[in-house]
Amino acid sequence: MNPRNVKILDQIRAEALERSIPVADVERWMELARPCALLTEDGDGPVVGRFGGPTMLPADAEAPRFPLLVTIDCAALPADVTDLPLPSDGRLLFFGYPESNGMGEVRYVPAGAAVVERERHPSFFPPDDEEFAWVHRDLPYGELHLTADVSLPFVGTVELSESPWSAPLPGHPHAEELARVWEDQWSRAPLLVGGYGTDYNGGDAVAVAATAASEAERGGYRPGRAISSNVDHWVLLAQCNVSRPGAGAAVFWAIQRDDLIARRFDHAEVVVDWNP
Repeated sequence: MNPRNVKILDQIRAEALERSIPVADVERWMELARPCALLTEDGDGPVVGRFGGPTMLPADAEAPRFPLLVTIDCAALPADVTDLPLPSDGRLLFFGYPESNGMGEVRYVPAGAAVVERERHPSFFPPDDEEFAWVHRDLPYGELHLTADVSLPFVGTVELSESPWSAPLPGHPHAEELARVWEDQWSRAPLLVGGYGTDYNGGDAVAVAATAASEAERGGYRPGRAISSNVDHWVLLAQCNVSRPGAGAAVFWAIQRDDLIARRFDHAEVVVDWNP
């Protein structure tokens, strides 16, 4: 772990102990720390991707249904910057619609694949339509610089189908208070790769995605797919925070770890937390 991350965790530990949280509970919580990548437009780290830009896909790939938010150069991401089994090369393209009824998708383009530039604006989101004009006007644009970071759970509960977001994390009786300590210390970034991400309306975004996917499977909308409702089988692939005047949204791309290993990025589940 790099010195910056050690310093961050030391600060979290000190703040938690100042709040009289038992040492044993603090240390169990710290064991949940995961490496992640913060991507910002004004950082001093290497460029690993960009907001917006041309949509480059193989000629035979289906046309994207949503605006392109982010492109990540997998080869530019150090292997240990996250604990995700990401591709070692190629590009990941994250598409999404950051609104209250937002959705999205992920595409992976292997290194060396022949690509062509697609239409900048998906047909479902015409830029001359007043309803969608802001999507093209307010989305971020420009290069993304890497900062290696560390992540802890942003919420102290996990989702259960019987009572969403109501069960304390197992073995962590002070989970909610410890999550508040982390929230006070965390530096929000436009894009996060790996880690836990922020909350989804007070709950765990990955758990929300897992539940949505499993319910869709039971409803017949995910035929032929093995989908687990166990959040431990899922990981946060990325989170993009989009701001606009008077509002904002967080787009979460989650995926089952087995699907990530198998490069089944079309199995990613996307949820959007809209805050008007």
